[in-house]
Amino acid sequence: MVDAEVDRFFEVLADPTRRQVVQLLGSGPLRAGQLAAATGTSSPAMSRHLKILLAAELVTDERVPDDARLRIFRLRQEPVVAVQAWLDQIQAHWQEQLGAFKRHVEQRETP
Repeated sequence: MVDAEVDRFFEVLADPTRRQVVQLLGSGPLRAGQLAAATGTSSPAMSRHLKILLAAELVTDERVPDDARLRIFRLRQEPVVAVQAWLDQIQAHWQEQLGAFKRHVEQRETP
């Protein structure tokens, strides 16, 4: 069964701009303006994307002490780890299935 956090992760990342934002933030924290410029998105559109990513808890933001208007966005590790764990389970299942198939074929080939 798929965890709600994994469901939300894929739902939010169905949008290509949000996938690009997550990819960019995977390299390190960035400001909204930097994300907008890197994705070729307007500031209002980026604001909407970041609001969705924040609500889904895929990213966090922090205010810069010297400038309350400036926010730095960071990728949260926990949702990514949850998705990786889910993918690892899927991969383990397929490895098991492929191993069983290989054993079956090898048994049939042996006289």
